[in-house]
Amino acid sequence: MLSRVGHFCFRRRWIVLIGWLIVIISGGLAIGPVLSSLAANRPSQGMESNNGRQVLAAEGDSYNRLYVVVDGIRGDESRARQAVSSAAADLHDIPGIVRVDAPVSSKDGDGLEVTVTMAKLDRGAKKATLTAASERVNRIADDVPGSKVLIGGDEPQAKETNSRSQGDLLRAEVLALPVTLILLVVVFGGLVAALLPLTAAIGAITGSFLGVMVFLRFVPMDSTVMNVVMVIGLGLSIDYGLLLIARFRDELAGGHPADLAIRRTWASAGRTIVFSGLTVMAALAGMLAFDIPRLQTMGAAGISATLIAMLAALSLPAALIGVFGRFVRPSPRAVARLRRRENNLHNGFFYGLARFVQKWARLVALVAILVLVVACLPLLGARSRLPQLDGLPQDMRSVQAARVLSAEYQIEVQPAVFVLARSAPGDLDAWAARLATVSGVTAIGVARQVGPGLSTISFRVAGEAQGANAQSLVHEIKAERPPGGQSWVMGDAAVLLDLNEKVRQGLPWMILVMLVSMVVLLFLMTGSVVAPVKAILANLLSIGATFGVLVAVVQFGWLAGPLGTLTLGGISPYTIVVVFAFAFGFSMDYEIFLLSRIKEFVDDGHDTESAVRLGLQRSGSIITSAALLMLVVFAGFASAQLADIEELGIGLFVAVAVDSTLIRCVLVPAVMTLLGRWNWWAPRPLRRLHDRYGVTEQVGSPRDLAAAR
Repeated sequence: MLSRVGHFCFRRRWIVLIGWLIVIISGGLAIGPVLSSLAANRPSQGMESNNGRQVLAAEGDSYNRLYVVVDGIRGDESRARQAVSSAAADLHDIPGIVRVDAPVSSKDGDGLEVTVTMAKLDRGAKKATLTAASERVNRIADDVPGSKVLIGGDEPQAKETNSRSQGDLLRAEVLALPVTLILLVVVFGGLVAALLPLTAAIGAITGSFLGVMVFLRFVPMDSTVMNVVMVIGLGLSIDYGLLLIARFRDELAGGHPADLAIRRTWASAGRTIVFSGLTVMAALAGMLAFDIPRLQTMGAAGISATLIAMLAALSLPAALIGVFGRFVRPSPRAVARLRRRENNLHNGFFYGLARFVQKWARLVALVAILVLVVACLPLLGARSRLPQLDGLPQDMRSVQAARVLSAEYQIEVQPAVFVLARSAPGDLDAWAARLATVSGVTAIGVARQVGPGLSTISFRVAGEAQGANAQSLVHEIKAERPPGGQSWVMGDAAVLLDLNEKVRQGLPWMILVMLVSMVVLLFLMTGSVVAPVKAILANLLSIGATFGVLVAVVQFGWLAGPLGTLTLGGISPYTIVVVFAFAFGFSMDYEIFLLSRIKEFVDDGHDTESAVRLGLQRSGSIITSAALLMLVVFAGFASAQLADIEELGIGLFVAVAVDSTLIRCVLVPAVMTLLGRWNWWAPRPLRRLHDRYGVTEQVGSPRDLAAAR
């Protein structure tokens, strides 16, 4: 089937290219609407803390407030008050603003704060009101020389965060694409051949934007979804394109004409790509097991992006080869080099590496496992923590406003703990007074009404907003809730506890979905039950080492200075799930690259030891090149200013680096050598099942393939 797909795209190249041109143009046109429709941060639903947020947003006014801070008035308070009063009068005239409170002096007397409340508006009207209000209050700085105007609140922070997220994505592309192109030119020795995988990546990314646009019609998405689409689109498309073009040039160097080389390439490398895509989709399908819509949405977007990347890889390169084939064809010198390599598989670098590993297989396997276990050790001190303000660029004005509001005005834009209740403020105050003796509570605010029959009260605790004291207080409040109607415990600590509980509930199901999928797919590919188990255990070691390094860098701050990374004191629960799913998927990607080559030699009659050496020699350079290109992509994401994107980039960078070196080139060859013929063992009933339903790699003879045209 894949042979026919490749041949069709090669022969009907213009139909395929016109179809993908329509996709690319449509996807490009969708970028603007998609980015403008994304929320900066979509709270996780189905949790008490978020249910309370939804009630507060629907019935209260807290999320419609703007906090205007005029800082650095330098003792000229009368002039500053006059400027603020003038601005307040103008703000009253802006459509959508319903209240402007009187200015409040800061604790140090060097600033003023004004709270502005907007009406409940739709997205477009709210954006217009926020823009008009921001333009007016920013002019206060002209009337009070030396002062600085900051605007805080939920909406300004969301707007700035979304803008920085888009900037991170753009910077990742700008960093990754030119370096990737240069590396591909070096690998293929030509510009046109190097452009084919990048063209497939562009098709995959723009096609994914169309997919996201469809999703947005049914469910809201946050800006982190675009990180998923970019990682999948760039990473997998480049991997797949590299594999196909390298295999196609090998077939040409073997003396096959272009159309037959396409058939042979798609029958072999195309099959590998299909299995790889299916394993990545299976890994991401595990995210659907969580009762957290944000993770479900990211998983669905990732599956869609993987499917589109797979379709792009199986169609676009074949059509482009049909148009630019003479530029892709290796030069006579390259052909001679490829033939020498083909005739001297026993003398290559990776063959020698495999031979060394096999000579000391037990020792090498033991040392590799020991290194991976040591890398896992930081996990013993791991803790989960939402980045919140610490994970945002500190030069953002909304972040600076939040810091000043907390320090100088005792206004917490993101309180550690607060309670929303359907009760009168007086009743809520009386209930909260009983919690004054709880360990860690340093202050209790005054309850205030935020909507009809709806009141809130906040608590200050010693230590971090998500620390032990705050979490203990959340448990105390949930054990003894306010009397009367409904109540919701909210704040950073409550969100973290709710999210951790959801992750604990969903993680076993995610792992089960992933493991069952991997076993089934690898069994269909190899006919063995040992190969899938070995691959899964190796991947789990690799992922453990990845998280160990991630914890060391992000939580403990190791090498934070040289790397320029944020030290956040913990790992986001979202990062834990996303990196686990992505790293598992990409690890299986390289496993299939290597295993398919080894199985190819086993099916040709080689013993396992010889097949491992030859398979590593044939796939080692492809895996190394693909990993290097992926590392370039992930390095771009690791340079992000937002903690969520930075953690994702660092985690995937480490995962690919560990997996493509220590796992695929050292541990897997050593373990497969020790297992010998047991690598391909399966119970007799399963062997019969595979003989009937398994998907084997049969490239076929030139005569067979020619007859199938």
